Amino acid sequence: MYDTNGPFVGLFYSLLDSMKKIVYNGTVVNEGRSFEGYVVIADTLIEQVGEGMPSEQLLAACDERYDVEGALILPGAIDDHVHFREPGMTHKADIASESRAAAAGGVTSVMDMPNCKPATVSVEALEEKMARAAATSVVNFSAFIGATDTNMEELKKVDFSRVCGIKAFLGSSTGGMLLSDNEATRRVFSDFGTIIAIHSEDEDIINANRARLLAEMGGDDLPLGYHSKVRSAEACFVSTQRAVDLARQCGTRLHVAHISTARELALFDSAPLSKKKITAEACVAHLLFTEADGARLGARIKCNPSVKTPADRDALRKALSSGVIDVVATDHAPHLLSEKEGGCLKAASGMPTVQFSLVAMLELAHQGICTTEVVVEKMCHAPAALYRIAQRGYLRPGYKADIAVVKPVPEGHTITDADVVSRCGWTPLNGYTVHHQVAMTMVNGTVAYKDGKVNETHRGDRLTFN
Repeated sequence: MYDTNGPFVGLFYSLLDSMKKIVYNGTVVNEGRSFEGYVVIADTLIEQVGEGMPSEQLLAACDERYDVEGALILPGAIDDHVHFREPGMTHKADIASESRAAAAGGVTSVMDMPNCKPATVSVEALEEKMARAAATSVVNFSAFIGATDTNMEELKKVDFSRVCGIKAFLGSSTGGMLLSDNEATRRVFSDFGTIIAIHSEDEDIINANRARLLAEMGGDDLPLGYHSKVRSAEACFVSTQRAVDLARQCGTRLHVAHISTARELALFDSAPLSKKKITAEACVAHLLFTEADGARLGARIKCNPSVKTPADRDALRKALSSGVIDVVATDHAPHLLSEKEGGCLKAASGMPTVQFSLVAMLELAHQGICTTEVVVEKMCHAPAALYRIAQRGYLRPGYKADIAVVKPVPEGHTITDADVVSRCGWTPLNGYTVHHQVAMTMVNGTVAYKDGKVNETHRGDRLTFN
């Protein structure tokens, strides 16, 4: 890792950025292929992707050489669904801390959600957040603007070449944002050419479930195991079906976040991403956990929408390879463990997963549930294609040099809370064994993370969209 101390740090990094670098002697996984190869970087851009070992002449022409000794050389992961908690909830996370966790996980670009305090529902609030990200984020950054029943005119002011999309909560979640007016929802779906990403749960069904179960059980809380009964599969399906029907009527570029049920999958098709206007995202939590894991992990895996049955999880896993699921994200949502205390109605919903999302998905590939190429497609290529991100998501000449180097760990590595970079200090994967570890992350050609250390001086770029 580069020395980050001393009076010449800025000059040192500026010189490094002008150097030619090479990452070699690894397995390149890119655009459906895996091969022994290398990547040459000039300044911030990929200059060459080659097969085999580089020549001695090429190695000699490079100022910085990274022999990765058989590790995977991947495009950096792009997480289109994170909650970095800034502004307003920085006691548990902020852009600085969580971007470092992302870098430690091989995630080179993130898109932040608007339900912070105050919510990001104006251009002014959005630009304030982006200014904060420019000053503190180790990785590349964008943010959604939130839709409400009353901010249509504000949404019309947004330059969507510099903003990833609009987020609409069709079921309430952290921050109390809820798009509840039918006419406002139709306007959001009709009036903007950008992606409309939705949190899809039916609020009326949730409220009815909660009232019925409280009446049956008594008291003001419910056992944690009731979370999937309150936020039920029916609440997800009814909301998603309604949203998909409206999107078809309006021609919306609709992206349904964190699909959690097998039944919802029938609402989407397996066409190539380039042919779709309605797309589906699965989150790592719903691909790893089921409600049965609650007995072991408790509120650590409480999230909205809830994790569901083993059959739901298995259907989501199959949908990765079939093409029904387009993108894998995290819904990274840190809380302090003290905020996770209580039952179904009182323990906070959400979990931190950005640091371990890539290795967790590679573990599914290790287990034969999907392939490494599918992991790269869903976590690197597809987010870039879906959001039309300029120069990201692929290992291609002329693209930004966002690279994750992931080494195999044949004996396995068991993740613990002690590994966590996120400010909250814990992970739902505590005790989970994986067979890969992120060894190095490059963001725009600069080492942002290497061998357990984050480059605290590096700053990512604001993402732009074609």
